[in-house]
Amino acid sequence: MDDVVIEVDGLRRSYGEFEAVRGVSLRIQRGELFALLGTNGAGKTTTIEVLEGLQPASSGLVRVLGLDPVRDRTALRPRTGVMLQHGGFTGSLTVRETVEIWRSLTVRPHTVAEVLELVDLVDRMDVAVEQLSGGEGRRLELALAVLGRPEVLFLDEPTTGMDPASRRRTWDVVRELQKGGTTVLLTTHYLEEAEVLADRVAIMRGGHVVATGAPEDVVRTLPARITFRLPSTGLPPELPHATRSVQGDRVTYESRQLQADLTRLLDWANAADIRLAALSARPATLEDVFLGIAADHDLTDQRPEREVAR
Repeated sequence: MDDVVIEVDGLRRSYGEFEAVRGVSLRIQRGELFALLGTNGAGKTTTIEVLEGLQPASSGLVRVLGLDPVRDRTALRPRTGVMLQHGGFTGSLTVRETVEIWRSLTVRPHTVAEVLELVDLVDRMDVAVEQLSGGEGRRLELALAVLGRPEVLFLDEPTTGMDPASRRRTWDVVRELQKGGTTVLLTTHYLEEAEVLADRVAIMRGGHVVATGAPEDVVRTLPARITFRLPSTGLPPELPHATRSVQGDRVTYESRQLQADLTRLLDWANAADIRLAALSARPATLEDVFLGIAADHDLTDQRPEREVAR
């Protein structure tokens, strides 16, 4: 337990009669990047706000670095960094002035040049905040979140509004922080982001965690997919590890052993001198899992979490 930096056990958070978070339990290790995923209204933002100390838990145990985020906020705040979905800056101040103000309130801060170099904003330090692009503004918010060299960093939708190049630059920054020992809790709607960055993910729906594990293990719960146009010769063969379906002129196999099934299919096509038009073969993605959970209308409040083991 010495390496558990974030501990959540049976967390519930209610607003009047509405229960936004319904018994969430998590353990996040030191130096881990953990992605909390879910559709709008799933409860992920409420969960992270409780961990940040911005809201109290209605019930359950919540500890960050062994401390209660609300009761021990004064002791905990200098050791954490927070990047909210929406920051609040004074637009007439320059980037440099904004960082200098935050530095005056921060324990053990980076220099202005160091933190702006980290997020690639050195050449914008004398520009008014209101003149920054949306992506630049998000990078400034990231700079302020890491200004105090946090042990735990909360990132709530950090790359919203960024172009692809800025997003990947932000990924690099997060990786460097993690290499330095920072524990990162990330929420994002960009599932590729979670798949690339996260050591583990948890997917929420209806206030519950319904799947958790390493991204590749969560993805492995779904079959790979082989698709192509229906050949003029008729139906292709059954495959030993796959189920076949045909919709119009489209053939789809859902395969549990992609390499073996694809090899068998191509051997059949080559032997029969058949060209499989529009052939595609790909493993499942985190997006497939996410969309499947989001579309699962039969999910009940009592449905247990699915732990995915390595």
